Amino acid sequence: MTYIIKIDTIVHNMEEINYITEEKKQALISELNVLKTVKRKEILESLEAAKALGDLSENAEYHQAREDQGKTEDRINQIEYMLQSSVVIKKHQSSKVEIGTTAVVKKEGSKDTVTYSIVGAEEADMTHNKISNKSPLGESLFGKVKGDVVSVKTPRGLVKYTLVDIQ
Repeated sequence: MTYIIKIDTIVHNMEEINYITEEKKQALISELNVLKTVKRKEILESLEAAKALGDLSENAEYHQAREDQGKTEDRINQIEYMLQSSVVIKKHQSSKVEIGTTAVVKKEGSKDTVTYSIVGAEEADMTHNKISNKSPLGESLFGKVKGDVVSVKTPRGLVKYTLVDIQ
């Protein structure tokens, strides 16, 4: 028997891997616990109270509770999938930019440097200088070493960054 494996399927499956820190994993577990216990109970109570009002076809409280229930169940499923499909990474030192490292970059024409933590897409947060490995800058920096210059396409055109340090 001969098996044919499509390369694009393999690449697609590798792209589905999510990277999270242990800190994010614990936050997801905590959120999941609250959703499964507290939030589900609150929604069930809202549904019971809305049912007691009668005629469900024109009962706004009932429809809102059902919508909340749907959103909660979607979020539970999303978190469970993330926890099952994610790889936990640790902050570490490396000679090249990868998930878990910190990149110090200098924008062309600027005197100041900016430090970014390279994280998985789920943890990206620009207010804390955490950029995703899938973001334009994150993708450009990925695999680069100290001293490399990368170009990032932005709405204002190409912007060049020099990789000053990797921590």
